[in-house]
Amino acid sequence: MAISQKQIYTETDYYNLPEDIRAELIDGQFYYQAAPSRIHQKILNAVNNTIYNYIKAKGGSCEVYPSPFAVKLFNDRKTIVEPDISVICDRDKLTDKGCTGAPDWIIEIISPGNSSHDYIRKLNLYADAGVREYWIVNPIEQTIFVYYLEKDSFKATPYTFQDKIKVKIYDDLWIDFQEITL
Repeated sequence: MAISQKQIYTETDYYNLPEDIRAELIDGQFYYQAAPSRIHQKILNAVNNTIYNYIKAKGGSCEVYPSPFAVKLFNDRKTIVEPDISVICDRDKLTDKGCTGAPDWIIEIISPGNSSHDYIRKLNLYADAGVREYWIVNPIEQTIFVYYLEKDSFKATPYTFQDKIKVKIYDDLWIDFQEITL
């Protein structure tokens, strides 16, 4: 839910937030983020570790970052998000503050109060920014929607926690959700 505001906020405002405030800046408006649940963190940890270990074993050039990690999607200085997991393959996009530009792969893990934020608002932002692959993981429904950018729109494929899912940006990486014990 957007914080009641009368002005358009900028990147400077975002970086001046107190450290104990978790928020994203989207189109100049702040959106609070609640503390994640234990299940959310368990999924984040398992998936992030799988990706990290894969990249390390392959000697890959991509880097994976769990939240909190600032991603400035556009150069307009009014949109900075904090995806649950970001994979960036162009190291020129990495800065001391996070990532400037679209990550290659973003994973968001749904919390009960933010589903429309991830399914609608962020889906459109990520498509507009050119994110190649976007996963929405819903622990309550035990579903995963995989969106892959083809030309200028995402193509979606639904999965469940019973599936082993092929990561499209890699030739031989699979995430097996059956291995994540909730």
